[in-house]
Amino acid sequence: MAKKPKTTFLCQHCGNQHSKWMGQCNNCQQWNTIVEEVVDQNLSTAVAWKNNSKTNNKSSVKPIGQITADPGVRIKSGSKELDRVLGGGLIEGSVTLMGGEPGIGKSTLMLQVALRISRKCLYVSGEESEQQVQLRAQRIGIRNENCFILTATSTQEIFKQIEAAQPQMVIVDSIQTLHSPIIEAAPGSVSQIRQCAAEFIQFAKETNTPVFLIGHITKDGHIAGPKILEHMVDTVLQFEGDRHHVYRLLRAQKNRFGSTAELGIYEMVSEGLREVSNPSEILISKKDGDLSGNAVSATLEGVRPMLIEIQALVSTAVYGTPQRSTTGFDARRLNMLLAVLEKRCGFHLGGKDVFLNITGGIKVDDPAIDLAVMAAVLSSSQDVALPAKSAFAAEVGLSGEIRPVARIEQRIMEAEKMGFEEIYVSSYNKLKAGKFGIKVIGCSKIEEIYQTLFA
Repeated sequence: MAKKPKTTFLCQHCGNQHSKWMGQCNNCQQWNTIVEEVVDQNLSTAVAWKNNSKTNNKSSVKPIGQITADPGVRIKSGSKELDRVLGGGLIEGSVTLMGGEPGIGKSTLMLQVALRISRKCLYVSGEESEQQVQLRAQRIGIRNENCFILTATSTQEIFKQIEAAQPQMVIVDSIQTLHSPIIEAAPGSVSQIRQCAAEFIQFAKETNTPVFLIGHITKDGHIAGPKILEHMVDTVLQFEGDRHHVYRLLRAQKNRFGSTAELGIYEMVSEGLREVSNPSEILISKKDGDLSGNAVSATLEGVRPMLIEIQALVSTAVYGTPQRSTTGFDARRLNMLLAVLEKRCGFHLGGKDVFLNITGGIKVDDPAIDLAVMAAVLSSSQDVALPAKSAFAAEVGLSGEIRPVARIEQRIMEAEKMGFEEIYVSSYNKLKAGKFGIKVIGCSKIEEIYQTLFA
């Protein structure tokens, strides 16, 4: 008598498991997302890479003091911005998941890495044909005989080709298009994504081969599939940007081998993605005349200093309730800074609209830009332009005091490198006189800034 297959009911939105079908998932509250899937694994089905002799290593219990902690040499990917975000390069046996919106440039970036890296790389495409990948490679203009292309969606077929080709790095585009014969479910379902990812993670760990997995995102901006997918991998990268603008930002949401505070910046050109080594040049707009409401702040992304331009617009409220709109800045923090201006400097901004924008399409949560935000708001309110060669780097407290920020010397040196003549910082920062070629102005209260700039 044939054995009845074991099934379960899974939510396709959050991956929660249910004992029976329900119209609404009681975990994520989404409707019509629960489907029945077969979970009984066919143990006779085996992937080809398990037959490799290199994977027949037996694990044993060892005292922690006898384990050698050797991270090995970092593998350079050929992209300095990607290496910066990863913490210096790739790690042997690491699994990296990259997510981003459609058309943002995930496949282009990974193909550039496959063409530039000095290792034998296998690019597995489940979305495009060989001809489409070749056309993109021709547009990029890089030739590499160690880059191999495979168009397949079955993990069993992929691992057979991996055993034959013996690549030193594998890129999968994308994990949502693959399917494993062990699971009887459609590609892109929660069960298939979890199983396919688990097979590639086991392959990476047992063969010390770095693996890149490209993932789709949902309309909420999260990587499609179960949340456990982000817990299984070593690194989660997010490729951000607007398809209508040329700049792309690469951030690490999770990194077991480095910091998550680093930022990589790319520019989308006709030949692919160009690395931006000096982000201060692109984040500061070029203008002929002095305009009110513009201020430049020295901020940090990880250990990388950069200058950003902040634009503010203060106008009389047309409607009864004044508007507070921000782009790239926390709206609640803007309300707090406006309250400080009204309380400490006597500006009546309660009846005016205030709009704030950080140029370049980036989001900044560094408190060191508080002083620049206030200076831009004051400049727009007074309709007086700030000095063109002035920068700001300080935090503002609720009592109007200007507080010091970390790594102030790096911020000052970045402003000096970009040709600025003066920078406003907190007077509580411990700085050596005459150390910088730029004029450093220390202030302790927001009233001093107003008197210096607008009195």
